[in-house]
Amino acid sequence: MTTALRFAVADSARDPDADIWFAEPAGFTALPLEALAASPGSRAAEELRTAFGPFLEAAPDEVARQQFVAQVAVGQQMLGALREVGTVHCSIGLHRDDVADAPLRTGNGRPLLSLFTLSWRDTAVAPRAVTAARAVTSAEGHTHVGYLELPCGPATVSETVRTASADSGLSQSPLLQVHVHVPHPDCRRLVVLTLSTTAVVRREEYRAVLQQIAETVSFDNPLEPSGEGIR
Repeated sequence: MTTALRFAVADSARDPDADIWFAEPAGFTALPLEALAASPGSRAAEELRTAFGPFLEAAPDEVARQQFVAQVAVGQQMLGALREVGTVHCSIGLHRDDVADAPLRTGNGRPLLSLFTLSWRDTAVAPRAVTAARAVTSAEGHTHVGYLELPCGPATVSETVRTASADSGLSQSPLLQVHVHVPHPDCRRLVVLTLSTTAVVRREEYRAVLQQIAETVSFDNPLEPSGEGIR
């Protein structure tokens, strides 16, 4: 028996100004970029302050409240930096490592965190296949490069592994980033899907997850009556 796929449609999918649609598998929670990275003094910032009110009031003491505020500020800085480079969507992934892997003994049900982002980049006018190839050949550090023929057009998939500098104050654990570059039909820009995780040993599984998301990307509104539904 075949079970029909079910999708929860976000409000943003009905935005008349939207120019890309995609679907995420279970386990991902979208972050409200507009609200979390709102400018000080804006209405969105005030709404965010109101939403965080109950958390601050529930804190056991002033030290805990200040720590919470500091953590939120760090998160806002990170999201602000992502927006500056064209990121329009960000989700946190939480899954359990249930892959049987006897030699490594890592499939023990531990929680695995990941970060999924979708970003726009302007490109020189060129055929879409050429743009997809250039995206990975002109940048350093891209490995495991592959070509994809998605329902929405040509794309490339690649991987990078990065480690923060010792003086950055960040974790020294290697960070795996899997990228899919999908040129837009206007041949003037491309969208970059990136899935980041410190679970480098699960690179094949995360690569498969990102390709699954990429398969759903559409530059035509799939919710239009004449559409064929989310692909």
